[in-house]
Amino acid sequence: MNRFVNILEKIQLTAGALSLLTFFVVIVIQIVTRHLGVSVIWTEEVANYSFIWAVFMGAAVMVNRRDHFTFDFLQRKLTGKPKLSLSIFTDSVLILFNIAIFYFGLQVVERFWNYNWAALPAMKMGYVWLSIPIMAGTMVIYSTVHLINHAKMLKVKEVNE
Repeated sequence: MNRFVNILEKIQLTAGALSLLTFFVVIVIQIVTRHLGVSVIWTEEVANYSFIWAVFMGAAVMVNRRDHFTFDFLQRKLTGKPKLSLSIFTDSVLILFNIAIFYFGLQVVERFWNYNWAALPAMKMGYVWLSIPIMAGTMVIYSTVHLINHAKMLKVKEVNE
């Protein structure tokens, strides 16, 4: 399972990095063309939508690395079973929250799929909104793996006591 999660994270990191690179290149194009007095109308939309993809892919990876959505005040104070119990609770809340985001994200994708970009009418808005269920779905996977690992660790601690 950990190998699958590592591969999934690398794919997401690559998608996020490519989206960030796209954002950067498009912003540079926008700056240069404005300086030259040329109007390139598609750059704003591409920059906005690539940034959305970069942020959502990065947010999911940070959940996997446990660098995002953490309240470490209690985590630092607790040890042993209470700390593992808190981790299980946190993972459960994240799973439930992200299941809701996934569900509603799919509804948004379905509803707005056929909307077109203003500057690039050949592009569908569905591709932009698809980042929401992808982010939420991978967050569910990552949090489920964490939940399973924490439950195993808690079981080992109970057996050892």
